[in-house]
Amino acid sequence: MRLAKRIGFWLLVAAIAAFSLLPFLYAVVTSLRAGSELFTVAYWPSRPTLSNYAAVFTQQPFGRNILNSVIVAAAVVALSLALGTMAAFAFGRIAFRGRSALLAAILAASMFPQVAVLSGLFELIRALGLYNRLPGLILADLLLTLPFTVWMLTAFMRDLPKEIEEAAMVDGAGTLTILWRIFLPMMGPATVSTGLLAFMVAWNEFLFALTFTLTDAQRTVPVAIALMTGSSAFELPWGMIMAASVVVTLPIIALVLAFQHRIVAGLTAGAIKG
Repeated sequence: MRLAKRIGFWLLVAAIAAFSLLPFLYAVVTSLRAGSELFTVAYWPSRPTLSNYAAVFTQQPFGRNILNSVIVAAAVVALSLALGTMAAFAFGRIAFRGRSALLAAILAASMFPQVAVLSGLFELIRALGLYNRLPGLILADLLLTLPFTVWMLTAFMRDLPKEIEEAAMVDGAGTLTILWRIFLPMMGPATVSTGLLAFMVAWNEFLFALTFTLTDAQRTVPVAIALMTGSSAFELPWGMIMAASVVVTLPIIALVLAFQHRIVAGLTAGAIKG
């Protein structure tokens, strides 16, 4: 019975791993094929080639698109963490009337579908003169990342010991000193996990990037990949699309592997508090 449970467990793990990794493996294998070999069924290309990767950067402004995504995602993470940390300090450590209602309003804002706010946000970005500019995308993506950033950091801020804050106040520390020099170092795992989630949202965001940009020079990678064309407007260059997909997935994998311990610590913080 015990052996059957272990076999069943590892079969389940293998099924989940296969379901998660096979699409990426298919993209890697397809990106290494060229010509008519793209449409043959095989586990590995007979003559692997990097021509699709070279074509992505020579036939498309893909380097510029990657730089745009890096700028937008980095700015969104920095602004989300800065604003979210200050908001979390207020919601988590200061008692004031209407705190629960405000948190509920922030949670409700995070549940709006993107298409529901698209027209209003489009008018706002045009009025601010940010259409087809990266600051417009940064402003739009903050609408997606800031609510869950505030919620996650508030939950972690509430669990910090009250005694540490009181001892700092006795020593004469002000509010900003307590926040930046005492609480912020203690919130490392939560900050890393929240920042990585915000980075993934901004990196993969498509609808706002498609609506608020017009030229290749301002597009981010999801839109650039979706609008790739071959020698004619009716040809889909699958090899280039798969190569581009592999290239833009690698930074996410690298970040997750680099911060995996802090991510797990941040996501499980408070889960076994007793």
